[in-house]
Amino acid sequence: MAVTEIKFGGLGGQGVILAGIIVGKSAALYDNKYSCLTQAFGPEARGSACSAQVVVDSSPILYPYVHNPHMMVAMSQDAFNKFSPELRPDGILLIEEDLVKVSNLPPGVKVYGVPATRYAEELGRKMVLNIVMVGFFTAITGIVSEKAAREAVADSVPPATIDLNMKAFDKGFKHGKDLLAKKA
Repeated sequence: MAVTEIKFGGLGGQGVILAGIIVGKSAALYDNKYSCLTQAFGPEARGSACSAQVVVDSSPILYPYVHNPHMMVAMSQDAFNKFSPELRPDGILLIEEDLVKVSNLPPGVKVYGVPATRYAEELGRKMVLNIVMVGFFTAITGIVSEKAAREAVADSVPPATIDLNMKAFDKGFKHGKDLLAKKA
């Protein structure tokens, strides 16, 4: 496996940083890979732009910053507008399809969408939309295994919410697998 750069973008309050932490933890603690995370967010607590950058590799990581991500998750229109120009021409873009309208992408980018917020609302907690996205990301990219991602989710959320978060993960994962099956 070569170095893989991943960027998660969205608004404060959507759980963007936690989504990045879970993917990095999946790789490093449960898939026997190396990962590192950097994060950026505005001074406002909620509603401001934020991002989590994750680098995953099978070898030790020499440079922790993401400049041209291979994979990007856009959970808000602002995040898409701000970060999509960084995506590699052959990259993968995952979007919250009810919140992001795609335009002006580099050539060859593969786009996959999931109604993460809607799925989270169906589960009764809008705030698990990030875990829906983690499940979707896991299914579409394969950069971390399903088993590793599940373990990282369980290890990263409050114990009382593990069941709800696993249901959210399952919704996103199933949507991703179904989407891949349709495109095959």
